[in-house]
Amino acid sequence: MVASESSESFDRDELETWSALATLLEWLPVALDTQLKRDSGIAHFDFGVLFALSHAENGTLRMSDLAGFANSTLSRLSRAVDRLEREEWVHRTVDPSDGRITLATLTNEGRETVRNATPGHVQLVRGLVFDSLTRTQTRELTDISRRITTAIRSQGGWRPPV
Repeated sequence: MVASESSESFDRDELETWSALATLLEWLPVALDTQLKRDSGIAHFDFGVLFALSHAENGTLRMSDLAGFANSTLSRLSRAVDRLEREEWVHRTVDPSDGRITLATLTNEGRETVRNATPGHVQLVRGLVFDSLTRTQTRELTDISRRITTAIRSQGGWRPPV
């Protein structure tokens, strides 16, 4: 076996692809966070929480379900919702049908915040991602992203933390 084909190192094409992907994974979240904080005063993670709630029935989700949408532990989500409650964008209540469950609900102020933040966020994502790709490349990126996500999930049954 040639050294470049060893399981201990990448071949040239693998290294180039992995380097490009790793750089993207580092740079894109920072770019998204920077724009949202600058234009709307909100972190990208918090925007994602508000966005998920804004698309939920009655703007309400169980905290455990919201953690799944946010790909977050309940602990991290709870800290984020604490911040969002202080801003009066979200409030928590006990589920009246099951007192063991906590619900997060988007307030009118939170709905307005996500509504105001969305256009700038969409503009940045379009500029960074979709305007850089052809329609065919966009479909390929969707397929590639789903394949990698499936591979992650198949490795030891990994799932996003809840």
